[in-house]
Amino acid sequence: MIEIVYILCLRQLKHYWRSKARLIGSLGQPLLFMIAFGYGFGPMYAIASGGASFTDFLAPGIITMAILYTAIFSGLEIIWDRQFGFLKETMVAPISRTEIMIGKTFGGAIIAMIQGLFMLSMTYLFGFRIPSLGSFLMGLIFMFLIAIFFSGLGLTLASKMEDMQGFQMILNFLIMPIFFLSGALFPLKNLPNAINLISKLNPLTYGVDGLRGSIAGVSTSFGIYNDLVAMGALSVLICTIGIMLFLKIEA
Repeated sequence: MIEIVYILCLRQLKHYWRSKARLIGSLGQPLLFMIAFGYGFGPMYAIASGGASFTDFLAPGIITMAILYTAIFSGLEIIWDRQFGFLKETMVAPISRTEIMIGKTFGGAIIAMIQGLFMLSMTYLFGFRIPSLGSFLMGLIFMFLIAIFFSGLGLTLASKMEDMQGFQMILNFLIMPIFFLSGALFPLKNLPNAINLISKLNPLTYGVDGLRGSIAGVSTSFGIYNDLVAMGALSVLICTIGIMLFLKIEA
């Protein structure tokens, strides 16, 4: 099983490195948000928070954004493989569909992690700093869990679809509310009750909260370990659902 997962991960990584436009393009929007919000709202946040740095608050959310977009769109590969016949060849190979799903999920997650690390390095240009090695390692765990969850979500949705354009439309419909209601760009305080409830039901909220507490040292809304348990449980749940649906997929 380990060999199959490794091969599928390696295949996705090769496609990723061949597409330099994908690498550069996927960093463009997070950088734009970092510049626009960082310099636009930074002074207002500093006044409201008594001088705290908005860069420290914003950077984890922007890193999460880079991971989110890359991970969830990894599901496109299943639709692409189905249209060009590669999925059928994979299905008739002497390997289980569970191994295929796990391999593709980890492959998408690793690519999303690479994007997140690139974005993390970019935040250093804006003055963001991680306080310690331990904070960095804890941050890597949250980045990986975010990548696993949304890679699994993208593959789960893709397993039930055949139209690439329809898949992209659904993801665009989902991504923006998930991102904006996660607390990535603004604190989740004094929100209307309905918005506050939606934010608490949003899986990305716990990823952003945990990552911010880990690498920025900003006080969290739920506690780092609660965020860790929530993201871990949600990642296992979505991967389990994805495997169950993948077992029924028709190439």
